[in-house]
Amino acid sequence: MRIKSIEEFQLEAKQSEVERNEKIDETVLAIIQEVRKNGDNALLNYAEKFDGVRLENLVVTEDEFEEAEKQVSEEFLKAIEVAQKNIKEFHAAQLEKSWFIHKADGVMLGQQVTPMDRVGVYIPGGKAAYPSTVLMNLIPAHLAGVPDIYIATPPQADGKINPHVLVAAKSVGVNCIFKMGGAQAVAAFAYGTETVKKVDKIVGPGNDYVARAKKWVYGDVAIDMIAGPSEICIVADETARADYVAADLLSQAEHDEAATSICITTNKELAQEVATEVNRQLAKLERREVATASIENNGQLIVVDSLQQAFTLVNDIAPEHLQLMIENATDHLADVKHAGAIFLGNYSPEPLGDYMAGPNHTLPTSGTAKFASPLGVYDFMKKSSIIRYSETALLKEASYIETLANMEGLSAHAKSIEIRRKKK
Repeated sequence: MRIKSIEEFQLEAKQSEVERNEKIDETVLAIIQEVRKNGDNALLNYAEKFDGVRLENLVVTEDEFEEAEKQVSEEFLKAIEVAQKNIKEFHAAQLEKSWFIHKADGVMLGQQVTPMDRVGVYIPGGKAAYPSTVLMNLIPAHLAGVPDIYIATPPQADGKINPHVLVAAKSVGVNCIFKMGGAQAVAAFAYGTETVKKVDKIVGPGNDYVARAKKWVYGDVAIDMIAGPSEICIVADETARADYVAADLLSQAEHDEAATSICITTNKELAQEVATEVNRQLAKLERREVATASIENNGQLIVVDSLQQAFTLVNDIAPEHLQLMIENATDHLADVKHAGAIFLGNYSPEPLGDYMAGPNHTLPTSGTAKFASPLGVYDFMKKSSIIRYSETALLKEASYIETLANMEGLSAHAKSIEIRRKKK
């Protein structure tokens, strides 16, 4: 990693992704249309083309669930048990209740909170397995009260789903798991097929094709967010340990060649130590090729003059994961305006949030933390406004309603009030 000043960092223009997205969109739109036209047959053909497997059935069977349970360790079962407890405890605090206000003359106003009917959860798969993402998406949906929850995940080369994903899903509860991935899975959830029911909302992370497909079907169906590559930004001072900082930077770099790992520090000596540590630790990583590409392409070590300057830069970046490895980190929470998740101190590393602490690890990326939030129970609920007026209450405000309606040229609105006012 090369050490840079804040001026150098700010001068570097981000490479435009417009051309890349145009190429992806061409493929994605063709896939969406094919799924809409040919349904299950399209999904089976894409499984053969992209996943290298000819499926006989899109649905995971009960026998496959039972087989999966025999393949996982007791240590794994205990880990997901503890993770579930923490995730449920955190997300339960997000539950919203319907509320009502009773005013004079028989007026009742309020908000009714209800769960969505049907949700589709995308879980990346094929070469990798993400049971933690199963927990993070299914648990808040269950807490919200969603009755029908489905999972889409790509099959392995043997036509099966990773057993850890199946066991995690079974432990939380899922209506059905479909063997489908990529843009075709998004299309199936958005429009339905002979086997796959149309859902109200699609959630869960995925590759560029999944992300672009979600963008294109939005409006026909709701989505959680359009997630980009993983990001971590660490603000560190002289109290931070270089080996901790390096390890945490690499925890995101191993995700993807396009992942971004940034360290902002007020201490140049620490920056040099972190650069050395990153190189030392990279050599020992199992996923060193991926992590090396990420660090070389997107790794940043930025030296600033003050913490104030550091937080100005943080709020401009609006990172997915922000670690404050500084003295009295909690005292600086007010300095952070934009971040998906904030980790405080040297013993709150990002993987703690990925797996165990409880807050959701599905987070806004690519600067969208400036206007977006982590996935939560609220993503699976919707609100309806409640209005009840008595005749007396309506007549008190009738003339005002008519005035505003007539001013806007909506005379039928005005007459809807007038007919009640003049009914006698």
